[in-house]
Amino acid sequence: MQDAGKLLVAFGLIVAAIGVIVWAAPAIPGLGRLPGDIRIERPGLRFYFPLATSLLVSAVLTGVLWLVSRFR
Repeated sequence: MQDAGKLLVAFGLIVAAIGVIVWAAPAIPGLGRLPGDIRIERPGLRFYFPLATSLLVSAVLTGVLWLVSRFR
């Protein structure tokens, strides 16, 4: 039963960290407007796909999770 409690606490901390990142994301300059982000604006059409931002966030999260698993 203790393992379930530890798992719930870890899950809660991860969700809280993601919430802080989402909340603070507008304060990070350039995030969402990187050179690899795809933006198409035409009359009647607005398409935005943050490809470079997604890759950057994925790389950072992969590094953080790798560090956490390494020191666990």
